[in-house]
Amino acid sequence: MNIVLTESVYYILLSLVTPRHGYGIMQETERLSVGRVRLAAGTLYGALNSLCEKGWIVPIPSAEDSRKKEYRLTEKGLTVLKNELNRLRQLVENGETILKEELK
Repeated sequence: MNIVLTESVYYILLSLVTPRHGYGIMQETERLSVGRVRLAAGTLYGALNSLCEKGWIVPIPSAEDSRKKEYRLTEKGLTVLKNELNRLRQLVENGETILKEELK
């Protein structure tokens, strides 16, 4: 699978290694990215719907009276996340190799 993730999707998936509800995903994404990625509610819920359709995340059944919908990463989503991490590592390694003299 050769899928390139946007930074937002990468952090959403990363935040869902532990199941979370929408607001928790927004907070964790901002924390993990050190404030670089700030998701508006509309953007987040559009992304969550898309990720559910792809089978990368699933909603967790909740109590009927609960308004909070929690999501979790699927095995497929975890594979996509691991592949992206490996791709990013390769990018960094290639950059460091080529720029080693300039980085000193």
